[in-house]
Amino acid sequence: MSSTSLGPASNCRRCGSPLSPGALECLQCHAFVHADELTRISNEAKQLESAGDLRAARERWLTAIPLLPVDAQQTAWINNHAVDLYAQALEADVQRQQEGESKSKWAKRLGPFAPLLVLLGKAKVLFGLLKLKFVLSFAGFIWFYWTIFGMWFGVGFAVLILCHEMGHYIEVKRRGLPVEVPVFLPGLGAYVKWKNLGVSGEGRAMISLAGPLAGFLSSAVCILVYWQTHSKLWLALAHSGAWLNLMNLIPVWALDGAQAIQAVSRYGRVVLLLSCALLFWGTRDYVLLFIGAGVLWQAFVKPTDETSARIAAYFTLLLCALALILVLAPGRGFGAE
Repeated sequence: MSSTSLGPASNCRRCGSPLSPGALECLQCHAFVHADELTRISNEAKQLESAGDLRAARERWLTAIPLLPVDAQQTAWINNHAVDLYAQALEADVQRQQEGESKSKWAKRLGPFAPLLVLLGKAKVLFGLLKLKFVLSFAGFIWFYWTIFGMWFGVGFAVLILCHEMGHYIEVKRRGLPVEVPVFLPGLGAYVKWKNLGVSGEGRAMISLAGPLAGFLSSAVCILVYWQTHSKLWLALAHSGAWLNLMNLIPVWALDGAQAIQAVSRYGRVVLLLSCALLFWGTRDYVLLFIGAGVLWQAFVKPTDETSARIAAYFTLLLCALALILVLAPGRGFGAE
């Protein structure tokens, strides 16, 4: 377990502005001085929570307080979460005591079925996905596209959107950050709500691009099924999934591309622009022109995060991979030729 260091750098790692002694936040770009240490603390605390060591997790979360401004949203969240963890630890102690008293009695009653029930009780991920807001919003999402495109394409398209959102969800979970199950808005899209506890610009970009990566993989599966079945339904799903994920890479507003391009240098943005031009020449799909237009605009905007050549390469490869799906499953927008 790493120790907490309070010694700040002399300059902000994001924008390069000088930092006053003992500063916790850059006055220019509002980046946390100890962002890397906060990320380590968050990951370690989440691991302790997953292991069931709630008291140790609470203590680890509290070590982040001296590294954060008093009025920061993250400070309030950690304080509230520490109270919740303490209450959960007390409740767990009571439950363990009660379970110990009744364990032998229920084991005798259930016989060989007792281990199976214990296993089902530990399947937290499965039961988490069955939360009411997820089930109801996804059902409404399926119904919306079912009524527009028919049953099979509507259901398949909704599942492709689910795969995209689960890409974000899994990447956030992998980083040990608080995250909620996807919520679907029929006709508008879907989103995954997560808490940014000092995540670096590169980390946020990786989370943003994880959705289109999952979208590419699901569209590639549709292509493989089409090659086996020769059903035009799978061809249409492959094209629609790839096209929609390319739309998400347009670097504007709240789309995935807008967050990812913040970690791409101006040189990297020029490479992205040239890639869009070449890919449009190869696919003749205008969505690539929209991406290129957004990248061109961003090329004149100074990056607000620490840039990463890895993110630029990741972004470019995703564009190429999704464009390849459009070539293998020709069409326009939703559907296939």
